[in-house]
Amino acid sequence: MALAPGIRPRQAPLPVGQAVRATARCVVVTAKLLVQRRIHLPRRHVGWRLHFADGTQARVYRETVIDRRRSGQPAVLLVTFRLRGVHGAPAHALFRLESILNTVLFAGFPGMVSKLWLAHDGTGAYRGLYQWDEPALAQDYARALWRVLALVSHRDSISYHVLAGLTRDELLRDPGLLGGPPGAQWWRLIEVEQAAT
Repeated sequence: MALAPGIRPRQAPLPVGQAVRATARCVVVTAKLLVQRRIHLPRRHVGWRLHFADGTQARVYRETVIDRRRSGQPAVLLVTFRLRGVHGAPAHALFRLESILNTVLFAGFPGMVSKLWLAHDGTGAYRGLYQWDEPALAQDYARALWRVLALVSHRDSISYHVLAGLTRDELLRDPGLLGGPPGAQWWRLIEVEQAAT
């Protein structure tokens, strides 16, 4: 199922059993990718600040890229959530440090290409900005991830948005590509502020 740009997929988690099986497969595949040295942590985008239509902004604190063949059907996936019980600068810093361990929960999913990890914004919400091969695979991942996030996040804060036919780099170069009616959507990137070199 291809998702058209701007079409919001049904926001629902996968059934628990399906999500557990998908995440377990991901952990196994991620282990293989690590052994093969196909997971990389470039620093090109670290420090960039992304501004969103809801008035929030967030800094990229990590980037993950997977070496894999691309299908030519790209999609950008944005995910947001607010953690329960994480308050204050030290707690957020600790979460960002330990979050590297969460790589096993996404790197091995089919179609995963890259992830920009965004620090919490002024409302305490974290975001991930991913590039995926095939919009339907991005949605499948987001619905599985929902079950994991629900363990540590406020359930009403978990959301995702799939932008089909777009790569991460195209979006970062020109956020205006999203076009469409103005609105205060949390996922609508409106400005990219590159880190000073």
